[in-house]
Amino acid sequence: MPLIILALGIVLLFFLIVKLKVNSFLSLLLVCVVVGYAEGLPIDQIFPTIQKGLGSTLGGLTIVVGFGAILGKLMADSGGAQRIATTLINIFGRKNVRWAVCLTGFIVGIALFYEIGFVLLIPLIFTIAVSADIPLLEVGMPMVAALSVTHGFLPPHPGPTAISVLFNADIGKTLIYGLIIGIPTVIISGPLLYNTAKDIKNSIPEGLHNDKVFTEEEMPSFWSSILTALTPVILMAINTIGTMVGVPKDTVLYHILKFIGDPSVALSISILVAFYTFGYARGKTTKEIMETSEKAILTVAMILFIVGAGGALKQVLIDSGVGTYIGSLVKDANLSPLFLAWLIASVIRISVGSATVAAMTAGGIVAPLIATTGVSPELMVIAVGAGSVIFSPPNDPGFWLFKEFFGLSVKQTMRTWCAVETSIAICGLIGVELLNLFI
Repeated sequence: MPLIILALGIVLLFFLIVKLKVNSFLSLLLVCVVVGYAEGLPIDQIFPTIQKGLGSTLGGLTIVVGFGAILGKLMADSGGAQRIATTLINIFGRKNVRWAVCLTGFIVGIALFYEIGFVLLIPLIFTIAVSADIPLLEVGMPMVAALSVTHGFLPPHPGPTAISVLFNADIGKTLIYGLIIGIPTVIISGPLLYNTAKDIKNSIPEGLHNDKVFTEEEMPSFWSSILTALTPVILMAINTIGTMVGVPKDTVLYHILKFIGDPSVALSISILVAFYTFGYARGKTTKEIMETSEKAILTVAMILFIVGAGGALKQVLIDSGVGTYIGSLVKDANLSPLFLAWLIASVIRISVGSATVAAMTAGGIVAPLIATTGVSPELMVIAVGAGSVIFSPPNDPGFWLFKEFFGLSVKQTMRTWCAVETSIAICGLIGVELLNLFI
């Protein structure tokens, strides 16, 4: 019954948005109420649960998305994004620019959470698409594929790292295996998969890109532009390296690294840098810089509401016990432990939306299998991580993040974003099963 209720809830969501053209935020809230009540949540707990999910999602994203939008807007309005885009296009050529974006996303994604990497790279994606006169999805799909693979497969991301600890897996081996499987997965799920979506002609949402063409003299230098854009990446990477080399937790250095490596702090520092490199150094006044910042916040306000509502639906499904219920249905099946770990994570992901929740829940369910079957714990980490990113249903905030920033319909989002995530999950499963034959 919980699965039937969930399916009907998703159908209702599609009906409200696609057929009745109801605002996505309002549609998600209505479905939260209906599904929550039908799944057995007490009526007086439905809105507290919605508030909890919306708050926890926006609590971690508001500063990141808001400051990321400011950084992107400053970069675009100063000509910095155009400088980076034209340099990449000149190096790789227009026909190969999708590979340059894919490589950039993979490098950036190793150090960043998916959402942070997405927000930081999206202004660059817009500018490259316009400058190279190529479809937006041709560079967008490779970018999100690279970010998603690093998020699901590779330590030091929280999901793979936490599961590595849970499974007592060697994090170094997990990283190596993740790279072996992840690189072909990104190639298949990004640049190659785009060929199935060539017919989709979407445009950049209004207000998220500056169409002005800058002269050479107006633009900042390439290194000034790229270093400013990567300031948060560098700060978070420094913290990650410090953690990996084992900086003692009782030292001042440890606390400094944790401080500057926090996504909100890193973004805060980066916009201060951008105020100078993309603002004052380009002859702009404080008033002009603040006006640009305000416009950036306004462009992402509704996106934040929609992403938050997606988090609310995720929380409703978690608190009503849908994820636990589904995990219990399949954990006793007589299957390959790698496939079983992937399957449980996949089903929970589709049910509750959150990749992290799916990974941690599945990890807890299948952890005992490692000792009883002797399967590689490192491959089990990747199997769970691959399953945890499958499909990305509408109860995943990432679904709405991609849809709104790329200006897609729900159907187009399923053909692109959901297809990328499903391809990553399937390639990950095939990769761990093949690698398991040789280790």
